[in-house]
Amino acid sequence: MIYASVVLDIPTRAIDGAFDYALPPELADTVRVGSTVLVPLGNRQVVGYVVALSEEPPAGIDPAKTKPVSQDLAAPAFDEGAAAVARWMAREYACPLADAVRPFLAPGQKVKVVRDAPGEPWRLVQDSTGAVDERWAGLTPAAADFAPKKNAPRQRAVIEALAQGPQRVAELAATIPGAVSAVTALAKRGVVAVETRRHVRGGAEATSLSSAQAPRPKQLTAGQKAALAVIDAALEAGAGDVVLVDGVTGSGKTEVYLDAIEHALAAGRGALVLVPEISLTAQTVGRFRSRFGDDVAVLHSRLSAGERFDQWDLVRQGEARVVVGARSALFAPLADPGLIIIDEEHEGSYKQDKSPRYHAREVAARMARERGCALVLGSATPSLESLGRCRDGEYRGVKWTRVAMPERPGASRLPEVRVIDMAEQFRGGGRSVFSAPLADALRETVGRGEKAVLMLNRRGFANFLMCRECGCVPECPHCSCALTYHERGHSLVCHTCGRCWPVRAYPDPSCSCPNCGSRYMGAYGVGTQRVEDELRMILPEGVQVIRMDADTTRAKGAHQKLLEAFDAADSAVLVGTQMIAKGLDFPEVTLVGVINADTMLKLPDFRAAERTYDLLEQVAGRAGRGERPGQVIVQTYWATHPAMRAVEGHDRELEDAGYPPFSRLGNVVLWGRSDKDTRAASAKVAETIRENVTGQAGWEVLGPTDCVKARAKDFFRRHVMVKAPVDADLGGVLGAAAASLGAPKGINMSVDIDAYDMM
Repeated sequence: MIYASVVLDIPTRAIDGAFDYALPPELADTVRVGSTVLVPLGNRQVVGYVVALSEEPPAGIDPAKTKPVSQDLAAPAFDEGAAAVARWMAREYACPLADAVRPFLAPGQKVKVVRDAPGEPWRLVQDSTGAVDERWAGLTPAAADFAPKKNAPRQRAVIEALAQGPQRVAELAATIPGAVSAVTALAKRGVVAVETRRHVRGGAEATSLSSAQAPRPKQLTAGQKAALAVIDAALEAGAGDVVLVDGVTGSGKTEVYLDAIEHALAAGRGALVLVPEISLTAQTVGRFRSRFGDDVAVLHSRLSAGERFDQWDLVRQGEARVVVGARSALFAPLADPGLIIIDEEHEGSYKQDKSPRYHAREVAARMARERGCALVLGSATPSLESLGRCRDGEYRGVKWTRVAMPERPGASRLPEVRVIDMAEQFRGGGRSVFSAPLADALRETVGRGEKAVLMLNRRGFANFLMCRECGCVPECPHCSCALTYHERGHSLVCHTCGRCWPVRAYPDPSCSCPNCGSRYMGAYGVGTQRVEDELRMILPEGVQVIRMDADTTRAKGAHQKLLEAFDAADSAVLVGTQMIAKGLDFPEVTLVGVINADTMLKLPDFRAAERTYDLLEQVAGRAGRGERPGQVIVQTYWATHPAMRAVEGHDRELEDAGYPPFSRLGNVVLWGRSDKDTRAASAKVAETIRENVTGQAGWEVLGPTDCVKARAKDFFRRHVMVKAPVDADLGGVLGAAAASLGAPKGINMSVDIDAYDMM
């Protein structure tokens, strides 16, 4: 008898861990680790996932009383190594084991099961993601001697079409009315052969981006050679070693990745490549496909459910050995990865904001250790965590090595950075969004037929509306935050809950203050729409202005189309939010402007300075990537801040002891409809955690207190922050505390380990 350890997909901390079931003989050949199965629990049937198989009966349990697995619902989605990583994630991030398993499942797989008819087997609901088969028609040798009847013009048309080669029956039907019946008749006569082929969705899409090609350079730089040598050594060691490629923007890190992947493929192993932004996918995938062809699969959230399934299934079937995508691509079922590459590893987008609240870097490090592969982290502004581990040389039993790539290939050089004090501009009479130096530089750049990039970490027309008489700022009635004004569409939008209200700003006669009735409701702050409007006023006619933010990139493929338009223009200015700050490679860009560099510095976040420096250094790297020199102009009201000086001198020595990476930080957030109940529950959580860590050195419990966004979508929000030593079992402590409290009625709770978002 074989016994299966099954994780039940039930959303509660009360039923956690795995349960043992007997595997009936009729399922012994199909159920494997990673299979989705139906098992009995009490008097009902529930969905579960097999995480281990054993021939030994469960300890302390009578084998005769072990309940059998009822049904096999889906083919294996992961293997033993992935199951081990899932168990580690459950403890590390204080989440139920079922939550940790879900990222490894097939895209679109649901927990729900249905029956097509009474007595029929149960069927797992898929989110329209199953494999799609297509019928193809082609001529047989018998077609050479076959002549259709005079009254069969459709058969004649089908034969003429197929004479050029096999075609999909659906395509024939679209061009020849009645083609389906004609194909059926010809197939009965043996003239046409019809076969079923798998249709793979989400494949390569044509792109005109010049940066989507990866021609092999004549020779590598010294930094590239050094990085590649260290990566090859880590790949050969097979111990999960981590290599941090610390290369300035434009130093050729992608070429290092490509060469390293070639070596891994030559050794018979695969590679996972993560990028932080979907906007980078078209460019990155183009580069990798130009080198590895159809061996590349793509996984990211902008693909449809069916496209994600087909790309995921290509990996599971072993037909694609290189996976490129965003954070979730880390869980692709690649059988034998030799390399895991995380580009722009400092990015906050690698932190998942829903359970399991994992960080891709930490999971990748664990996965590399489990799989015996190498982990490569690349960035021009590495995270302080990675730099600290490389200085120590080791972390959690794995070797960490930093390799510097300080030079750009060829004639390109790092751009000159100028920091403009906007307070001085204001005192001198400047009232424009653009400082005088930036406005002059923009005119000169487009006058030379070159391109510029302008970044503003804000969408909409202005930050907010404010009454000039009483100072009232309209806030969302469901969330504790000011509403953002969008001039196009004339609406106030809550960027927390998504609700919007139509409104017009001064001098429109219809506007009025909701508090005092004054019509002087003016727009304050700067948004991408306003920057675009003012930019058109200062630039000559004919210069293309392209705006790229969350509003203009909602549609599928919008990222790629906007970048293609920018690439194709003779002279253009790209205006965008931080999605344009990294990874984009356009040699014609010689000017980068940052409209307001202070946005993140004002946030109540201990990482504010680090994140500001990272973002500014990354966007500065978009300039001067070709033979022409580049310049960067950073506008700020805080020109003396260390982050601004660091960007100006390309020097990143910014650290703040007492917080990560010098400690670990956990954030327990509670929210509910009742403010009183939420306060009581948060106080109980803080008290429980304090009791559990009393007497342990290096632990500190802060709070409970209101979140920065104290109310969101009509829920009151409180949180408790916990600081712990770097080597502490933070997930185990907070997970145990959360489990001991159960589920207070009307209160939701999340535990975020190594928290990034304190809002």
